[in-house]
Amino acid sequence: MSDFLTEYQDELRRLARRIAEEKVRPRAAHCDRTGEFPWDLIKTFAEAGFYGVYIDEQYGGSGGGVMELCLVTEELSRACGGISLAVAATALGAFPIILSGTDEQKQRWLPAISRGEMLTAFCLTEPEAGSDASNMKTTAKADGDYYVLNGLKHFITNAGVAKLYTVIASTDASKGIMGTSAFVVEEGTPGLFMGKEEDKLGIRASQTREVVFENCRVPKANLLGSTGRGFITAMKTLDRSRPGVAAQALGIAQGAFDLAVDYVKKRKQFGQAIADFQGVQWMLADMATEIESARALLYKAARLIDSGASDVSKLSAMSKLKCSDVAMRVTTDALQLFGGYGYMKDYPIEKYLRDAKITQIYEGTNQIQRVVIAKNLLKEAQQKM
Repeated sequence: MSDFLTEYQDELRRLARRIAEEKVRPRAAHCDRTGEFPWDLIKTFAEAGFYGVYIDEQYGGSGGGVMELCLVTEELSRACGGISLAVAATALGAFPIILSGTDEQKQRWLPAISRGEMLTAFCLTEPEAGSDASNMKTTAKADGDYYVLNGLKHFITNAGVAKLYTVIASTDASKGIMGTSAFVVEEGTPGLFMGKEEDKLGIRASQTREVVFENCRVPKANLLGSTGRGFITAMKTLDRSRPGVAAQALGIAQGAFDLAVDYVKKRKQFGQAIADFQGVQWMLADMATEIESARALLYKAARLIDSGASDVSKLSAMSKLKCSDVAMRVTTDALQLFGGYGYMKDYPIEKYLRDAKITQIYEGTNQIQRVVIAKNLLKEAQQKM
C-alpha cells in the first residue's frame, strides 16, 4: 500500500527498509545476545540522514516531522526493535529542545543532533516517579549563573552513550508539577554520573542506565523555556514521541508477521505446508488485519501532529496503545506458528516477542494511555454540552 505517502516519504521508507535488511538484521542477534551498543550503525544512520528527518532545515535537518520519524523507526524495527532506538530515543531527547528551546539553543544543539554527532537521552522517570511523574525528587536550585541539580533518574534509554541529556527537575517543590523546569545537561558536566546498566528482557541492543546528579552545575543558559514549564514540556514531548513508540511496536509486529508467513509456507506437517490449514490461515488473516488497522491509526496521529494541531494527546495515546497491544498479540501468535522451534533462540522469532513487551510499558504504560484517552474523551463530551 502507498499509505498516501509523499514521494519523499516513500523514498525514505524504502531507504530505511534497505538499510534495515542489509545492515541492521545481520547485527540484530549479536547485539541482542551481548547487549552491545551498535556504534557501527550510528554512522550508517547518520549518513542516511535519519537523525535529521524530524528537524527543521534551518537547524540542519531535512524539514520533516513525526511522520518521517515514524517511517524510519518502523522499518528499522522490522529488523531489530532495540537497534531502532538509536534513532528513536535520540528524537525523544531532542523534542524538548525543539518544543521549548530558544533559537540560540536550537542553533547550538540541533545541527549536531541532525548529523548524528550527538545522541540524546530524555530524563523524566525516577524510582518513585514512573507513571506518577509529578512525584519526582530531582531538584534544581538556582545558584548565580547556574542551577545545581541533585537526584536520580532511572530506566533512561541512551544513558551512557548520549552527549546531551534533557532533564526535568523540580525548581520549586511548593508548586508541585508546575514547579518543574527543563534543562539540557551536556556530557562531561561535573556532577553528572552514570549509574548501573540494566540487564533487560528485550531491546538489549539499546543501552538503559541510571543517570545521577550530584551537585551538577548546569549553566542557566541551558534552561529550556521559563521556570515552571518543565512538566508541560515533558507532556508535549510525550505527545510527539509516543507515535515513535507505536512505530517501533508496529515494526516489531510486521517483522514477526513476515517471519511467520515465510515459515508456515515452508514448514510441512501431515504431508503439506501448514499454511494450507485453515486454522493457520485464520491466524494470519487476523494478524495482518490488526497490523493494517494499527498502521492507519499511527499514520493518522503522526499527520495530525505534523499539521500543527494543538490537541494531539488523545490520538497520540491511542496510537501507542493500539500498536503496542497489536505487537504483543502478533508476536505471540507468530511464535505459536513456529511451534517448539519458536521457543528456541536458534530462531529469531522469540526475540520479537521479548522486544515487543516494553512498548506496552515505557513512555507511559498502556494503562496510563487509557487514562489519557478517557480524560480527553470526557473533556470533548463536556465541550459539546
